[in-house]
Amino acid sequence: MARTLFTNIRILDCTGAEPYAGEVLVEGARIAAVVCGEQRVSRDNVSVIDGGGATMMPGLIESHAHLSIDDVSDLAQVGMISAEETTLIAVRNARLYLDCGITSCISAASAKPRTDVVIRNAINKGEIPGPRLLAASPWLTVTGGLGDMRTLTAPHTTSMALTADGPEEFRRLTRELIREGVDIIKLVISGDTFVPHAPSHSTVMSEAEVAAAAEVVHAHGKRMSAHARSAGSVKLAVKYGVKVVYHANFADEEALDMLEANKDWVFVSPNIGFTATASYEGEKWFTEQQVQEFGFREELAGAARGLKELKKRGIRILGGGDYGFFVTPHGENARDLDHLIRYCEFTPMEALLSMTKHGGAAMDLPNELGQIQPGFFADLLLVAGDPLAEPKVLLDRSKLVAVMKNGEFHRRSI
Repeated sequence: MARTLFTNIRILDCTGAEPYAGEVLVEGARIAAVVCGEQRVSRDNVSVIDGGGATMMPGLIESHAHLSIDDVSDLAQVGMISAEETTLIAVRNARLYLDCGITSCISAASAKPRTDVVIRNAINKGEIPGPRLLAASPWLTVTGGLGDMRTLTAPHTTSMALTADGPEEFRRLTRELIREGVDIIKLVISGDTFVPHAPSHSTVMSEAEVAAAAEVVHAHGKRMSAHARSAGSVKLAVKYGVKVVYHANFADEEALDMLEANKDWVFVSPNIGFTATASYEGEKWFTEQQVQEFGFREELAGAARGLKELKKRGIRILGGGDYGFFVTPHGENARDLDHLIRYCEFTPMEALLSMTKHGGAAMDLPNELGQIQPGFFADLLLVAGDPLAEPKVLLDRSKLVAVMKNGEFHRRSI
């Protein structure tokens, strides 16, 4: 079993404690020992790496991954790409995410029904490099919902969504996708900003449809996530056991109460990257008139208010999300740490925990992933800088002097 000892490092263990000088011993795929101060780990039969004073922290955990889309600006483009090309896109992005220090991903929808499953299996077998991955279905939407690109004159236009109507269709489709091997069924319960006939505050999926999908998911021991912007969609998500609720930016008092009452198992992944970038850094894509017409800044302000309230109530917030679109290209996922700090009054530590400790819990590995503690998986980053003082250092790949997953180096420059 390989044994690697990191010395001369500053340990940011993401338990919530302040960083400290120390050493970390890795044996096989796991962390064997963590010592601080003047303590030392035995040098017998180990490979010693002098970190040169760099910061060691857990690998980042992306809570809303779309590995199989390619920085698109139009959902119809996704539907036009073949399954074979989609797989190649996902392979490239899986490697890119590891390059960027993202060692785990919760998928928030696959572009094709089996793409995530195939990529997850290949990563697990060691056939391709990539983060540990929970594989999701495509979006499950309704006629007229987000992702339904069809019209009466173009009835075969597709996107990254599968469309169903009524509980029996949702029950059948959920069974088929679980049969194909997905870990997560992704429901599109609410509308969205760019859907004129189904805006963000609307709840487009019926309770019977959500209940039918949930019945199958829970019977098979799988999990659900949900696109849920509206208050009604958040309430349905919590009522039927959706583990990761995406967006939740129009949650009302009742929805917040439900989230708080179930905070031991539910997570909110707000995914404000697109909105924050479009609001204040989107000159390349949107005119000022479009920013105002789409209401990006109002949406961001509303999301910020909601996140402050969620945080106050102790509901765990997950970082990252919705990268792979034209405003939020793959590889910039850690930008959301700065967004949470700048717009939502998170401390740097709270922001970092959203993509480490809380991400590990959301992946159902609260005692194995997302922290630097003995017994945890050795998914580690060595950073030439201080992510607490300057979170944007995580966007500079040249500052990631080592990326380790499962105790094996993906890349290193020391």
